[in-house]
Amino acid sequence: MAETFPTQSQIVIVGGGIIGCSIAYHLAKLGKKDIVVLERGSLTCGTTWHAAGLVMQLRATHTMTEICRYGVRLFESIKDETGQDTGFKQNGSLPIARTHERLTEIARIVSLGKVFGVEAHMLSPAEVKSHYPLLDQSKVVGGAFIPGDGQTNPVDTTMAIAKGARQAGVRIIENVSVTGFKTKNGSVTAVITDRGTIKCEIAVNCAGIWARQVGHMAGVNVPLYAAEHMYVTTESDIAVPADLPVLRDTDGYVYVKEDAGKLLVGAFEP
Repeated sequence: MAETFPTQSQIVIVGGGIIGCSIAYHLAKLGKKDIVVLERGSLTCGTTWHAAGLVMQLRATHTMTEICRYGVRLFESIKDETGQDTGFKQNGSLPIARTHERLTEIARIVSLGKVFGVEAHMLSPAEVKSHYPLLDQSKVVGGAFIPGDGQTNPVDTTMAIAKGARQAGVRIIENVSVTGFKTKNGSVTAVITDRGTIKCEIAVNCAGIWARQVGHMAGVNVPLYAAEHMYVTTESDIAVPADLPVLRDTDGYVYVKEDAGKLLVGAFEP
């Protein structure tokens, strides 16, 4: 028998990617039980599906670093909680420098690690090579190794978090499109979908690259613009170690990670 579409919920989350599912999971852990997540396709089919899954702990502020450190703990514990593997592996990250100016920047990051309690070590070119055998040592002046970093599978991680949310009472509905909102005195009172209207106290916009359009439906400007971001994968090769750390070459505008015996190479813009 088909489940009845809800007509009311305290909190309605628009978007079933890793952010929407994570918000639902954590609200449920805080005691909020009346939560609905709406996904227009299937979970992770949008922005999350394209994510590279890099897990980095060190950020420019203590608050952001603590959030990222918590992510590492969550990716490890959610598997035990739900039985769903996330694909997380703590193979470390390796920021490298082609210039002395970049090496100074990396040294500052390592110094922040000491302040924030994140293990990080400066490396000579030879030490960088020992961590990353595929690297041409002559191209770098040094780098750092952060052993607690790593990578995760975005789809598997989201599925684990979604399972944890469902176990905590969250209702997740796929294949439903949000078409608008009802508002009163500047607040959302209901979410309009192609399957009916859900009255709510709170609506959360987790629509990824479509968040701007969803915001406009409620008369809210979300300052977001989607930009193309490319990555490629090589063919598999026995020379690619499974425990290869995530390489971050900011001077070369690329990151490289091991992906099922292949290399995933992502480019980003200056």
